This record gives sequence, C-alpha cells and structure tokens, in this order.
Amino acid sequence: MLTNQYTPPIFSYLWKHALFMYIPLQYQNKNLEEVKEFLENNAFATLVSQVENRPWATHLPLELETTSTGKEVLTGHIAKRNPQWKYFKGQEQVLAIFNGPHAYISSSWYHDEEVPTWNYVAVHIYGSLSILPEEEVMASLHRLVDKYEAQSENPISLTRMSDNTLRQVKGVVGFQIDIEEVHAAFKLSQGREADHARIMKELHKRDHIGDTEIARHMGRKEP
Repeated sequence: MLTNQYTPPIFSYLWKHALFMYIPLQYQNKNLEEVKEFLENNAFATLVSQVENRPWATHLPLELETTSTGKEVLTGHIAKRNPQWKYFKGQEQVLAIFNGPHAYISSSWYHDEEVPTWNYVAVHIYGSLSILPEEEVMASLHRLVDKYEAQSENPISLTRMSDNTLRQVKGVVGFQIDIEEVHAAFKLSQGREADHARIMKELHKRDHIGDTEIARHMGRKEP
C-alpha cells in the first residue's frame, strides 16, 4: 500500500524528471492518498516497453499491491502469444500509463473570454519489471478475480474451477513492476476557481461518465 514512508522515493520524481511527462506545476498531484485511490479505481493500464527498438504497448490490468516487505508494486499478466514479454529481460525501465476521466471544457462557461480546453486525470509510472513464477501468477489471478467479482450477483471463484480450465494460466506470463517514478496529472481547471461552480454544473448536464467524473474530481478540490 502506498504509505507516507514511501513518499520521498515515489514523489521525488515529479520535479526531477518532468521531461518524461509534461505537467504544468498547478496540475501536478502530490496527494499520496488521491494517487493511490486513482490507481486502485483505474487499474486498466497501457504497458509500454521496447520490442526490437520500437515502442510496444499492451492494454491490460495492473494492480497496485504491497509485497511482504512493504514495497509498493504493480502486478499484471500478459499472454504468452504477445511477443512483448520476450523482451522484458534487459529492459532498463517500462512505462505504465493509467488514464482516468476526461472532459471537454467550453470557455463559454467562463466569466472572461478564453479558449476552450480539456480536463483530465492521468498517471504515468516508471519501474523495473521482473517475471513471476507460476505459483505467484496464480495467486495474483485469484486476487484479481476476487476483487472484480465482489460486486457480481453470482460471483465466480478460481477455487471452484476445474483443473482443465485453470490450465489456461499456462498461456500467460505474470510479472511485477517495482515502482520507481510516478507522474500524476490532475488537470481540473486550476486557476479558474471562480468558474468551477458553472463548469461543474454544465458538466453534470451531459450524459457522459467522463464529464460527471471530472465534475466529481473538481468538487473534491472545492473548499
């Protein structure tokens, strides 16, 4: 779990390595709990690494977990048929991109004339990747399924599946990413606080989950 004792190694990234993700100062989020909550609620990520000297991206769930030693990591799995995993060894760093809600912001909602913009929430995580042994892959899949089945009316469990079905696990490669840098951008109309009430009102009029989620994030920033 992300805790304050890990604040220096995790959050020293933002100011020293701004070249990896352009984030104007007012949009940088240093709130540890907010970033942790975002990662837990937006775990479907894009994993980027190098394959034959070209960027390669795979869309997959990456779960924020804590090891037995208290270290925060991202845990995931990838299909063996996907050649990306064959190049994990020797990668200096991989990049995991977590995209949250986004919304178009019309400048007609402002008191003063201005161009329109886009609000969004996104987190980039850089880290070192290591492949997990099969028993740890299975344990991570149990945790993954249990987490997302918790809200199902008739939840399934890997413990009740046949050995034949569970053999499909042999078709995936599990891995762990040790978190080294986190770049968190929460662009929520900072600097236009006088317009926030109108912006949130207009966003709630739209029938789109991204608009209402951005309004919710903006509301959390209100005094």
